[in-house]
Amino acid sequence: MTNSTQSRPKPLAVVAGVRTPFAKAFGQLASVPADELGRVAVTSAIGRADFKPDQIDEVIFGNVASPANTANISRVIALESGIPQDRIAHTVHRNCASGMESIVEAWQAIREGRSEVIVAGGTESMSNVPLLWDPRVKDLLLELGRQKSLFGRLRVMSRFRPGMLKPIAGLQLGLTDPTCGLNMGQTAELLAKDFNITRDEQDQFAVQSHQKASAAWERCFYKGETAPVTLPDGKLFEKDSGPRANQTIAALARLKPLFEPTTGSVTAGNSCPITDGACALVLMPADRARSLGYSPLGYIRDYTVAGCEPRRMGLGPVFATHKLIARHGLSISDFDLFEINEAFAAQVIACLRAFNSDQFAEEHLSRTRAIGEIPLEKLNVNGGAIALGHPVGTTGARLVLTLLRALKEKKLNRGLATLCIGGGQGMAMWVETELHDD
Repeated sequence: MTNSTQSRPKPLAVVAGVRTPFAKAFGQLASVPADELGRVAVTSAIGRADFKPDQIDEVIFGNVASPANTANISRVIALESGIPQDRIAHTVHRNCASGMESIVEAWQAIREGRSEVIVAGGTESMSNVPLLWDPRVKDLLLELGRQKSLFGRLRVMSRFRPGMLKPIAGLQLGLTDPTCGLNMGQTAELLAKDFNITRDEQDQFAVQSHQKASAAWERCFYKGETAPVTLPDGKLFEKDSGPRANQTIAALARLKPLFEPTTGSVTAGNSCPITDGACALVLMPADRARSLGYSPLGYIRDYTVAGCEPRRMGLGPVFATHKLIARHGLSISDFDLFEINEAFAAQVIACLRAFNSDQFAEEHLSRTRAIGEIPLEKLNVNGGAIALGHPVGTTGARLVLTLLRALKEKKLNRGLATLCIGGGQGMAMWVETELHDD
């Protein structure tokens, strides 16, 4: 390891963490708004840390599809969680990495002395991303409101056309990159072609995600990081809706390509589902946690964010990981477990091949040799977003929580959580369960 470790920030302790179970959009959690999902996660995390709400200095949450009726949703969540009004809160947005970005901003607030105990995380109700209307409808409605006479209103109304009332899916717009014109699935198709990834390879990866996630629920691993959500009818939603223990290659093979119908290989089955859910982590300086006698879930050691080509945004984890390990003189073999968010099976497989490619390293990373091979037995050992789902503002925090708990379960120490970010970025975070002198 190089002397660059001297510039490493002081470790951040993750004292406790909780997420809601994740549900496919328009399913069990469709009637639960994003702020309520966040409240469940925050109050549960505070409780597991054995804190009271008035011991929290600040709340920072990631959220992408900001609900119109809960501006600065982090503040709403904080107040709904019983955190005193004199405490501060703000919301962050880095697309798919928003939940991880909340951890980074909490770390920065702690380092500058603004706060000592922060709840960070993310929430997303993708079920409730609104439908939009043709801008002409807005213009006509505004003009209609200005009319004083019946004749004037009738004249304006005569210009309405039925086609103007066709709704525009805000979710579809949000999942399309405005700079390159591709939706996220089309970027995955591009990577599948670039790296010669077959449909069967993608389906095999998806089945394994379901099998691992189902096995993790079977042995109650995920029960240990989730808190139930009370639904409007009084019932409890207690388990992720996505994992299918009986998922098969044959079933996946029957699905048609979703983004390129004639020549594509990316389907709904080998992609992450649109999802609702929230996650919260209680964070404080490592030395403070030690002085108070806490045994944290683990520690954040460092992070990086890197940019890449928007059309190939799925390779973001490779660029971010390269940046992180180069900073500290680390190698892939220094990490015990890995979490790469499964936006698409093609995208993760492409990252694995890029990690292990000398040619990619030389052409894109200014390295003479590949970063290294990530062993499949160390990757997403409890399944990933293809099975669990990907509530976009939440996932970055969920990856950290799941990774730390997996390391604890296996009595391992060092992990890497990373994910691609729509728009052409990647983020990587180095975590450990125990602090050791380097």
